[in-house]
Amino acid sequence: MPVQQISYRTEFCAAYRLYREDWSEARNHEVYGICASPHSHGHNYLFSVTLQGEVDAETGMVYDFMKLKQLVETHIVAPVDHHNLNLDVPFLSGIVPTSENLLTAFWEQLAPAFATTNGVRLFRLRLEESRDCRCDYFGPKHA
Repeated sequence: MPVQQISYRTEFCAAYRLYREDWSEARNHEVYGICASPHSHGHNYLFSVTLQGEVDAETGMVYDFMKLKQLVETHIVAPVDHHNLNLDVPFLSGIVPTSENLLTAFWEQLAPAFATTNGVRLFRLRLEESRDCRCDYFGPKHA
């Protein structure tokens, strides 16, 4: 059967502050700019999950879109949507919530769901924080 990719795209809104406690205020503002604001700011993020696998001969699907949607909504969207990423999300505790770090943490949340899925693998996560800025992550094996 052919190998194909499927993607599910959703959105969430979240506030955050990019700030390192071990840096001075000046260094934080030099590196993170407005994102280091003490009162936080936020984005309306677009988040995509792409799976890759063979099309199942019986179902005609790589993976059930409804199951994928449920996994993404449960493991990622529900914990982060309309929350402060620095304060409200336990699995993000202690990280600077850049798009790059968010995708690494999101991968860790989603990957176990596909560890036992025969022939289907998590291929890519994409996070768009604006129409101009996006980040793609292909997992730790591509490092």
